[in-house]
Amino acid sequence: MAVSEVVSSRGLAKAGSRGARPGWRSQLSRLDIKVMPYVLISPFFILFAVFGVFPLLYNLVVSLRVWRLDDPTMDGWAGLDNFARVVSDGDFANALVNTLGIFVLATVPQLVLALILAGMLNRPLRGQTVLRMGILLPYVTSIAASTLVFGTVFSRDTGLANYVLGLVGVAPIDWQAGRLSSWVAIAAMVDWRWIGYNALIYLAAMQSVPRDLYEAASIDGAGPVRQFLSVTVPMIRPAVVFTVVLSTIGGLQLFTEPLLFDSNPNSASGGSVHQFQTVAMLIYKVGWKDLDLGYAAAMSWVLFLIIVVIAGVNGLLTARTGKAR
Repeated sequence: MAVSEVVSSRGLAKAGSRGARPGWRSQLSRLDIKVMPYVLISPFFILFAVFGVFPLLYNLVVSLRVWRLDDPTMDGWAGLDNFARVVSDGDFANALVNTLGIFVLATVPQLVLALILAGMLNRPLRGQTVLRMGILLPYVTSIAASTLVFGTVFSRDTGLANYVLGLVGVAPIDWQAGRLSSWVAIAAMVDWRWIGYNALIYLAAMQSVPRDLYEAASIDGAGPVRQFLSVTVPMIRPAVVFTVVLSTIGGLQLFTEPLLFDSNPNSASGGSVHQFQTVAMLIYKVGWKDLDLGYAAAMSWVLFLIIVVIAGVNGLLTARTGKAR
């Protein structure tokens, strides 16, 4: 009896000591639970800091300096002079008007057609998978290749667009010469590329709309169009807001389509009288053609602020419009 009591007392002492002082395995387990999630997500933040935050801050520093690559002696702090120069620059104002004009002509039809196309694909159709994959082909096509093809489509003498217009008695249009005509041509390129992408986003959102709502609307006498406007569109409002903000950011940064649409892309002038030169093209021209990096950096920050404001306003208006419905 004495031996068993001694053994049991030692066992209780060991158990008590283990309960008071956790072993290294339990401590490692706790450390793993607390630290490992941050270790696993750290690569994203490290890459974002190196390739996102640092270039942004460095660009801000450059925008406050006089920095010309063609004359290294012109160096020093410029303060807000570069930003004041942007406000009074006629070329920047012209490029901003072109950017906003192309943005409106491209974004509104793009999102409306994408919404209609998604509604059609959301209905029972034969070969749904093939159709859904087919509308994404323009997005996966090289943007340079598609822009060059559209350049031939909108050619003045041999273009398909003028040929179709000629069938209805419209005289040939020099798409590159006019401001509005060049905007329409570039907007067509943008729409062709992004309609299918936005349609798939809308289609994914439509798949999550409860079918009970459509049945209730049908009982109340709502037809397909009324169901689409009163049930589908309000229910996918978050997706609509997302595409509006995304299209705003992309539309105001438009660069490749107008650059390759120009007959002389190396100049980045956007036509003979800058009729379709966007802000992104002007920044590229000032920075890498005129070699004025300080002024180009200031213009990029002004464009950044414009995008933030317009994207925020568009997102709020879209969200409020959906709630009003």
